[in-house]
Amino acid sequence: MSRPVRTAPADDLRAFALRGIPELRTGDDLAAAIVAAAVERGGLEDGDVVVVAQKAVSKVEGRVVALADIEASPRAVEIATAGEQQEDPRRVQAILDETAEVVRVRPPLVISETHHGFVCASAGVDASNTGGQERLVLLPVDPDASARGLRDRLLALTGRTVGVIVTDSFGRAWRTGTTDIAIGCAGIRPLLDWHGHTDSDGYVLHATTIAIADEIAGAAELVRGKLDAAPVAVVRGLAVAGEGSAQELVMPKERDLFR
Repeated sequence: MSRPVRTAPADDLRAFALRGIPELRTGDDLAAAIVAAAVERGGLEDGDVVVVAQKAVSKVEGRVVALADIEASPRAVEIATAGEQQEDPRRVQAILDETAEVVRVRPPLVISETHHGFVCASAGVDASNTGGQERLVLLPVDPDASARGLRDRLLALTGRTVGVIVTDSFGRAWRTGTTDIAIGCAGIRPLLDWHGHTDSDGYVLHATTIAIADEIAGAAELVRGKLDAAPVAVVRGLAVAGEGSAQELVMPKERDLFR
């Protein structure tokens, strides 16, 4: 787990969306599109955290499937038609294909553990903002690798050393509603572990770990907007540079009280 560097809180945190990024397709240079969109903001700066919606990454990596190419299994048909709300069995099949373990089913809702270890609704399979009807967007195969590749490409294009977070919207076991979280990251410390440090009263902290990557993801979502077709935001003013993986944010199964 990443160990913290004791620094002062950010006094002037900024978050802004990068507008004007076109609809993305397989093979597009996402980093080049980010650099072009950042020109209106004066370009990227060292220490920036570039926060990218998962769909943008998935589209350029070809993680888009057509419903017409999916054949539903009997299990997918059963789940899709068992509840009051009917679902397309082909979409359910796509969810099952992206699932390592089915955690809960309340037809047609499926809560899955993905092959990455994420526990989420529908295995991250999404039918909105896919770039066309009758299409589904799947999670990147390796979101951390996606973040690393994007960070390296941004460095090559700009000479700037930035952090990169790939995000998606997840629900949470204890809370209503969704929030954006980090599913991939590069160049930042995803967790700040304050175990062993003392607070202002001299109390030694025993279990305080901050999911800083998720907090940055949520801040970026506020400026990107869910329906505004702005898949990228920049968060500036944080001292979070370091090494780590979004896999550090995944709760180990033996500690997951909801499994």
